[in-house]
Amino acid sequence: MWYIYILKCADNSLYTGVTNNLKRRFNEHKNKTGGNYTRAHKVEKILYTEEYKTKSQALKREAQIKKLRRKNKLNLIMLKN
Repeated sequence: MWYIYILKCADNSLYTGVTNNLKRRFNEHKNKTGGNYTRAHKVEKILYTEEYKTKSQALKREAQIKKLRRKNKLNLIMLKN
């Protein structure tokens, strides 16, 4: 299973990523080993996830979400909660 996720950072910014192990990847971001952006922006929590059967599907969806404006990402998060 592959996951799209949106993280909330301490500065209120949002980070979108893809992984096949959500718990491990979140811990990598928290420990500042998960990517350049999250090394500079302290990660607080996972706000949103979607599941996909293939990496290809997940990467396509990640690209769609990354193109969204912040307002639209927040609406997406609200719809799921």
